[in-house]
Amino acid sequence: MTSTAISAQGSTLAVSGSAGVAKNITAIALGFPTILTATAHGFTNGDIVTLAGLTGADAALLNGQTVVVKNVTANTFAADIDTTGKTVTAAGTATPVSWTPISNLNNFKGFDGQANEIDKTNLSSTAKEFMLGLQDFGHFTFDVDKDFTDPGQLACDAAKRAGTLKNFKLTLPNTKTATFSGYVKNSPLDGGVDQILKTTGVSIRITGDVVYA
Repeated sequence: MTSTAISAQGSTLAVSGSAGVAKNITAIALGFPTILTATAHGFTNGDIVTLAGLTGADAALLNGQTVVVKNVTANTFAADIDTTGKTVTAAGTATPVSWTPISNLNNFKGFDGQANEIDKTNLSSTAKEFMLGLQDFGHFTFDVDKDFTDPGQLACDAAKRAGTLKNFKLTLPNTKTATFSGYVKNSPLDGGVDQILKTTGVSIRITGDVVYA
Protein backbone atom coordinates (compact mmCIF):
# COMPACT_ATOMS: atom_id res chain seq x y z
CA MET A 1 0.00 0.00 0.00
CA THR A 2 1.32 3.45 -0.92
CA SER A 3 2.20 5.62 2.06
CA THR A 4 -0.03 8.60 2.77
CA ALA A 5 2.48 10.19 5.16
CA ILE A 6 2.65 13.99 5.20
CA SER A 7 5.93 15.86 5.47
CA ALA A 8 6.12 18.43 8.26
CA GLN A 9 8.50 20.57 6.18
CA GLY A 10 6.85 23.89 5.42
CA SER A 11 4.62 23.97 8.52
CA THR A 12 4.05 27.45 9.94
CA LEU A 13 2.89 28.82 13.28
CA ALA A 14 1.36 32.23 13.89
CA VAL A 15 0.16 34.16 16.95
CA SER A 16 -2.81 36.51 17.03
CA GLY A 17 -2.38 40.26 16.83
CA SER A 18 -4.77 43.18 16.55
CA ALA A 19 -8.14 43.22 14.83
CA GLY A 20 -8.09 43.51 11.06
CA VAL A 21 -10.47 45.25 8.66
CA ALA A 22 -14.14 44.25 8.96
CA LYS A 23 -15.70 42.58 5.93
CA ASN A 24 -19.35 43.09 5.05
CA ILE A 25 -21.62 40.05 5.26
CA THR A 26 -24.24 40.26 2.52
CA ALA A 27 -26.02 36.91 2.80
CA ILE A 28 -26.43 33.98 5.16
CA ALA A 29 -27.42 30.34 4.60
CA LEU A 30 -28.83 28.91 7.82
CA GLY A 31 -28.05 25.38 8.97
CA PHE A 32 -25.05 23.57 10.39
CA PRO A 33 -22.55 24.85 9.60
CA THR A 34 -23.81 28.37 8.92
CA ILE A 35 -22.58 29.72 5.57
CA LEU A 36 -21.86 33.44 5.33
CA THR A 37 -21.28 35.45 2.16
CA ALA A 38 -18.70 38.25 2.23
CA THR A 39 -17.51 39.15 -1.26
CA ALA A 40 -13.71 38.87 -1.72
CA HIS A 41 -13.26 38.48 2.04
CA GLY A 42 -9.66 37.26 1.79
CA PHE A 43 -9.99 34.84 4.71
CA THR A 44 -8.26 31.47 4.81
CA ASN A 45 -9.25 28.31 6.65
CA GLY A 46 -8.34 28.54 10.33
CA ASP A 47 -8.71 32.31 10.54
CA ILE A 48 -10.64 33.79 13.47
CA VAL A 49 -13.40 36.36 12.92
CA THR A 50 -15.86 38.16 15.19
CA LEU A 51 -19.40 38.48 13.87
CA ALA A 52 -21.59 41.55 14.42
CA GLY A 53 -24.55 43.47 13.01
CA LEU A 54 -26.70 40.52 11.92
CA THR A 55 -30.42 40.92 12.49
CA GLY A 56 -33.42 38.73 13.18
CA ALA A 57 -35.00 37.08 16.20
CA ASP A 58 -32.07 34.69 16.69
CA ALA A 59 -29.21 37.01 15.69
CA ALA A 60 -27.75 36.70 19.19
CA LEU A 61 -26.57 33.22 18.20
CA LEU A 62 -24.02 34.89 15.93
CA ASN A 63 -23.49 38.49 16.99
CA GLY A 64 -20.48 38.87 19.22
CA GLN A 65 -19.33 35.31 18.55
CA THR A 66 -15.69 34.68 17.69
CA VAL A 67 -15.55 31.77 15.26
CA VAL A 68 -12.96 29.83 13.30
CA VAL A 69 -13.37 30.14 9.54
CA LYS A 70 -13.90 26.88 7.62
CA ASN A 71 -14.77 25.72 4.09
CA VAL A 72 -13.51 28.94 2.52
CA THR A 73 -14.39 29.93 -1.04
CA ALA A 74 -13.62 33.28 -2.71
CA ASN A 75 -16.83 34.83 -1.39
CA THR A 76 -18.13 32.56 1.39
CA PHE A 77 -17.01 30.89 4.59
CA ALA A 78 -18.55 28.56 7.14
CA ALA A 79 -18.93 28.89 10.91
CA ASP A 80 -19.63 25.93 13.21
CA ILE A 81 -22.81 27.44 14.67
CA ASP A 82 -26.12 25.62 14.30
CA THR A 83 -28.75 28.02 12.97
CA THR A 84 -31.11 25.35 11.67
CA GLY A 85 -34.68 26.61 11.88
CA LYS A 86 -33.60 29.99 13.27
CA THR A 87 -34.29 33.52 12.05
CA VAL A 88 -31.11 35.41 11.19
CA THR A 89 -30.62 37.81 8.31
CA ALA A 90 -27.73 39.78 6.80
CA ALA A 91 -26.26 42.39 6.62
CA GLY A 92 -23.50 42.31 9.18
CA THR A 93 -19.74 42.24 9.50
CA ALA A 94 -16.94 39.74 10.10
CA THR A 95 -13.84 41.26 11.69
CA PRO A 96 -10.74 39.07 11.42
CA VAL A 97 -7.88 38.69 13.85
CA SER A 98 -4.53 39.52 12.27
CA TRP A 99 -1.77 36.90 12.45
CA THR A 100 1.92 37.41 13.18
CA PRO A 101 4.15 34.57 11.91
CA ILE A 102 6.58 33.03 14.40
CA SER A 103 9.83 32.76 12.44
CA ASN A 104 12.52 30.07 12.49
CA LEU A 105 10.20 27.27 13.58
CA ASN A 106 12.17 24.02 14.01
CA ASN A 107 9.71 21.52 15.44
CA PHE A 108 6.49 21.25 17.38
CA LYS A 109 4.33 18.79 19.27
CA GLY A 110 1.23 19.02 21.33
CA PHE A 111 -2.47 18.52 21.87
CA ASP A 112 -1.26 15.99 24.44
CA GLY A 113 -3.94 16.35 27.10
CA GLN A 114 -6.58 13.85 28.07
CA ALA A 115 -9.96 13.97 29.75
CA ASN A 116 -10.20 13.27 33.47
CA GLU A 117 -11.63 9.96 34.63
CA ILE A 118 -14.69 10.49 36.79
CA ASP A 119 -15.26 7.63 39.21
CA LYS A 120 -18.97 6.77 39.32
CA THR A 121 -18.58 3.52 41.25
CA ASN A 122 -21.16 2.91 43.97
CA LEU A 123 -22.08 0.10 46.34
CA SER A 124 -24.19 -1.56 43.65
CA SER A 125 -21.25 -1.75 41.24
CA THR A 126 -19.70 -5.12 40.47
CA ALA A 127 -16.50 -3.49 39.17
CA LYS A 128 -15.03 -0.02 39.02
CA GLU A 129 -17.08 2.29 36.80
CA PHE A 130 -15.88 5.45 35.13
CA MET A 131 -17.01 8.19 32.79
CA LEU A 132 -14.89 10.81 31.06
CA GLY A 133 -14.91 14.49 31.97
CA LEU A 134 -14.35 17.39 29.62
CA GLN A 135 -11.72 17.00 26.94
CA ASP A 136 -8.39 18.62 27.71
CA PHE A 137 -6.04 19.42 24.84
CA GLY A 138 -3.08 19.88 27.17
CA HIS A 139 -0.05 21.75 25.87
CA PHE A 140 1.46 22.74 22.55
CA THR A 141 5.24 23.11 22.53
CA PHE A 142 7.66 24.30 19.87
CA ASP A 143 11.32 25.20 19.28
CA VAL A 144 12.67 28.14 17.30
CA ASP A 145 16.06 29.56 16.38
CA LYS A 146 16.14 32.69 18.51
CA ASP A 147 15.61 36.04 16.79
CA PHE A 148 15.38 38.97 19.18
CA THR A 149 13.74 41.12 16.51
CA ASP A 150 11.14 38.69 15.18
CA PRO A 151 7.63 40.08 15.79
CA GLY A 152 6.13 36.62 16.38
CA GLN A 153 8.72 35.58 18.94
CA LEU A 154 8.44 38.99 20.62
CA ALA A 155 4.64 38.61 20.78
CA CYS A 156 5.01 35.26 22.55
CA ASP A 157 7.49 36.75 25.04
CA ALA A 158 5.15 39.67 25.72
CA ALA A 159 2.20 37.34 26.22
CA LYS A 160 4.21 35.31 28.72
CA ARG A 161 5.16 38.39 30.75
CA ALA A 162 1.62 39.75 30.80
CA GLY A 163 -0.21 36.42 31.16
CA THR A 164 -2.25 37.32 28.10
CA LEU A 165 -4.49 34.80 26.37
CA LYS A 166 -3.54 34.52 22.70
CA ASN A 167 -4.79 32.64 19.67
CA PHE A 168 -2.48 30.43 17.62
CA LYS A 169 -2.78 29.00 14.13
CA LEU A 170 -0.75 26.01 12.97
CA THR A 171 -0.78 25.56 9.18
CA LEU A 172 0.48 22.28 7.76
CA PRO A 173 1.93 21.77 4.27
CA ASN A 174 -1.30 20.11 3.08
CA THR A 175 -3.15 23.36 4.05
CA LYS A 176 -4.81 21.70 7.07
CA THR A 177 -4.98 24.12 10.00
CA ALA A 178 -5.36 23.82 13.77
CA THR A 179 -6.51 26.95 15.59
CA PHE A 180 -6.46 27.19 19.38
CA SER A 181 -6.20 29.58 22.33
CA GLY A 182 -3.62 29.38 25.09
CA TYR A 183 -1.22 30.99 27.54
CA VAL A 184 2.53 31.10 26.88
CA LYS A 185 4.07 29.60 30.02
CA ASN A 186 7.78 29.81 29.23
CA SER A 187 10.34 30.79 26.60
CA PRO A 188 13.75 29.42 27.64
CA LEU A 189 16.97 30.40 25.90
CA ASP A 190 19.46 27.64 25.00
CA GLY A 191 23.02 27.96 23.73
CA GLY A 192 26.31 26.05 23.67
CA VAL A 193 29.64 25.53 21.91
CA ASP A 194 29.23 25.45 18.13
CA GLN A 195 25.50 25.94 18.48
CA ILE A 196 23.12 28.69 17.52
CA LEU A 197 20.88 30.31 20.09
CA LYS A 198 17.55 28.54 20.39
CA THR A 199 14.35 28.92 22.32
CA THR A 200 13.56 25.30 23.12
CA GLY A 201 10.34 23.96 24.52
CA VAL A 202 8.12 27.04 24.41
CA SER A 203 5.03 25.73 26.18
CA ILE A 204 1.50 26.95 25.49
CA ARG A 205 -1.23 25.79 27.87
CA ILE A 206 -4.27 25.28 25.69
CA THR A 207 -7.62 26.48 26.97
CA GLY A 208 -10.79 25.48 25.18
CA ASP A 209 -11.16 23.52 21.96
CA VAL A 210 -8.76 22.96 19.07
CA VAL A 211 -10.53 23.63 15.80
CA TYR A 212 -9.31 21.94 12.64
CA ALA A 213 -10.11 23.44 9.26
